[in-house]
Amino acid sequence: MASNDDASPPPLTYERKGFEEHYAQGFIPWDSGEVDPELKRLLDAGQLPGKTVLEIGCGTGTNAIEFARRGFDVIAVDFVAQAVDEARKKAAAAKVKIDLRVADVLHDDLGGPYDVIFDRGVYHGLRSVHMKKFQQVLEKVTRKGSRFLVLAGNAKEENKGMGPPRVHEHEFRSELGGLFNFLEVREFRFGTNKEDFRPLGWSILMERK
Repeated sequence: MASNDDASPPPLTYERKGFEEHYAQGFIPWDSGEVDPELKRLLDAGQLPGKTVLEIGCGTGTNAIEFARRGFDVIAVDFVAQAVDEARKKAAAAKVKIDLRVADVLHDDLGGPYDVIFDRGVYHGLRSVHMKKFQQVLEKVTRKGSRFLVLAGNAKEENKGMGPPRVHEHEFRSELGGLFNFLEVREFRFGTNKEDFRPLGWSILMERK
């Protein structure tokens, strides 16, 4: 009988239980432990103006901490309690203040509206779960002029059972273009905690109409 240490991680799903199992087993390849280069690039360029930020799917808090270090008032949510607990420890060690919450984006009140919404890996999963409800959430947490940065899997690269869900350009333009104007769309590669695994992504910067 195989030990728990030998057990394979469960297949990646976009349900809370699946993510809880991944965190429990330490199989979180999306967590590079470094600030996402796309986020840093746009912050450095002044493309995420304002004071208040909502990060959805914050994981262990690396990017939320970067926002806080730059003077933003940050609310960061994830539906995995273990991830949020780790984020709280990291924020305390970094000596920054972040409102970290265990919350389900589709079902819990996220407050707002905010100046900036940051999403590294939520939209590309939720779009196949309940896109209409996600659109309603986005309408509630933004106002005219709010910036929305989405980092999503890119369908130009075959999935092969690994990495994030993939999205075609015509799909995200159709699904998000009703609420937002597109300011910048570019390709990049996601950082992970595996040196040889950097899936292709979309960096999508938008502004609420």
